Amino acid sequence: MLAALTALATAGTATAGAAAGAAPASASPPAAAGPHTGSAPAVVGALDRAAHPLRTAEPGGDTRDLRFLERMIGDARVVGVGEATHSSHEFFALKDRVFRHLVETKGFRTFALEAGWSTGLRLNDYVLHGEGDPRQIMREEFQRDYLWWNNTDYLRLVQWMRAYNVRHPGDPVRFMGDDIAWTGPELYDEVTRYVAAARPALRDRFEELYRGLRPTVATGTYIERYLGRPYAERAEMADRTGQALRLLKRQGPHGDRDREAYDRAVQNATVIDQTARQYAFDLEDPGQIAAAMRYRDEAMAANVDWWHRHTGTKVLLSAHDAHIGYEPVDPAHYPKMQGAFLRDRLGAGYLSVGVTFDHGSFNATGPDGAVRRWSLGPAEPGSNEQVLDRVRYRDYMVDLRTVASPAGDWLRRARPTRSIGTAYPDGPYEVALARSHDVLIHLHQVRAATLRDR
Repeated sequence: MLAALTALATAGTATAGAAAGAAPASASPPAAAGPHTGSAPAVVGALDRAAHPLRTAEPGGDTRDLRFLERMIGDARVVGVGEATHSSHEFFALKDRVFRHLVETKGFRTFALEAGWSTGLRLNDYVLHGEGDPRQIMREEFQRDYLWWNNTDYLRLVQWMRAYNVRHPGDPVRFMGDDIAWTGPELYDEVTRYVAAARPALRDRFEELYRGLRPTVATGTYIERYLGRPYAERAEMADRTGQALRLLKRQGPHGDRDREAYDRAVQNATVIDQTARQYAFDLEDPGQIAAAMRYRDEAMAANVDWWHRHTGTKVLLSAHDAHIGYEPVDPAHYPKMQGAFLRDRLGAGYLSVGVTFDHGSFNATGPDGAVRRWSLGPAEPGSNEQVLDRVRYRDYMVDLRTVASPAGDWLRRARPTRSIGTAYPDGPYEVALARSHDVLIHLHQVRAATLRDR
């Protein structure tokens, strides 16, 4: 997400000259088989023995094949499930299927998406209480950087979550957004409403500090205008949100009865500050862009951790492979990823599930700025996917922590891997799968997701 920032951060890294329907050139020469990588047949043989077949990516029906994934997850309380593109149907459907299964079998109760915190609260009000129309919420919230989430797969998931809660009102599932590119007007209203009730003498001060920040236009327009402000103005806005947050933290709650409302107000003020601070980096300075990317991933991890602790729920976190993993695919521009921050916070309580594919299609923004459907043929020689797709199962899952040699050694070495964000051409990047993830799900073929209202 944060297309404007990521476009600057990845300038020059995308493969030039790729066209729709064509695969990008490798970022590095093919990795030859040898004593460090193992021969391809031996690696495939070891993966064959370690792999467990995946019946389908589609939700519904028999889920006995996911029992193996249950065992791999173990006692993890937050599970990141990735995607190799930001807009392929099978990746979205798979997360839907896995979440439903984990709700039924392992007590998971929150689906977390790489979307704004305030967006998550709006969708959570729908899944918990039936408030609003999910189609309208998604249309209003999933714009610009977030347009990829306005798809038929996530609409189906949200509707399933609401139906589940109607059947289980005493033990509901929840929806959250952990990202910081957009903070809607609801959060400003929540904070100022709390201050007016709990600390009325500070109401005018908070109104002054938040002056000009509360969105009055659509999500996409607000982000565009914010990015268009001069650096000094963006820095001054972040200074004011920081002052508001520190002032609220100094107050403390009015006794135990106020604790929950106070904690929620502080978190909402924190997210307001995260958004302002994200845009307060100097986007003309490459080093500052890298710092902004690190800040974003750290903030997303902090938001997931806060939600997990304050709701007491186990969380399935949906994001790109790069974000839920431990090692950055592009360390010069993305120094540390959300998965690494979550591992720092939760230890073994966090588990990363990467998802790869051999061939298929996806939606992404092209060099001309238009969203289009792109197609890739079979994975190229020397890539991780080219070997992964030789395993006997069409689709499968494997615990990367326990794969025997020579596959275990092979998985810990970096080689070209597809990691496609919101724009294309993009990648491939050098990825060591077993150093980046705990579990891997490989899909033979994917197809572009169906975007709504386009």
